[in-house]
Amino acid sequence: MSKKILILSGSPREEGNSDVLCEQFKQGAQEAGHKVEKIFINDKKIHACVACYACRGNGTCAFKDDMAEILEKMVQADVIVLASPVYFYSINGQIKILIDRTVARYTEIRNKELYYIITAADTSIPMMQRSIECFRGFADCLGGSQEKGIVYGVGAWNKGEIQKTKAMQEAFEMGRRA
Repeated sequence: MSKKILILSGSPREEGNSDVLCEQFKQGAQEAGHKVEKIFINDKKIHACVACYACRGNGTCAFKDDMAEILEKMVQADVIVLASPVYFYSINGQIKILIDRTVARYTEIRNKELYYIITAADTSIPMMQRSIECFRGFADCLGGSQEKGIVYGVGAWNKGEIQKTKAMQEAFEMGRRA
């Protein structure tokens, strides 16, 4: 059965390491017959949440930016892929701002299959768990959602270094199995 897959690439660089893994996931998922859309968050205008709660009751944020469209796609997706480079053992600002802005409609983002992609210069998987816990904290707020897989793109500092790692094949295969 074909699924709607939404990939949210938090990479600050197009064709950066985490973005490359998003493309690999996308290719695998498309090969499996799924409908896939990748959003490169850095190209979008997304204001940081200021906790004004104008969204309470109607789900409409006070800021008129690209987040409303992204939120609708998150609500409609069957599968959501969250991807981020690791900065100081946490997710980066681009993906964190997006997560925070889901407050307007997060209760509608339910029953999703969730995949996580992270990249880092460090090679220690246990150290990467800190970043994954950021994604898991968000997932805990999405009723009925399930973590389905993680790609650890470790050992890649400079742009393009990820292409020499096993994470490339892992991301492709995970997309195929989504």
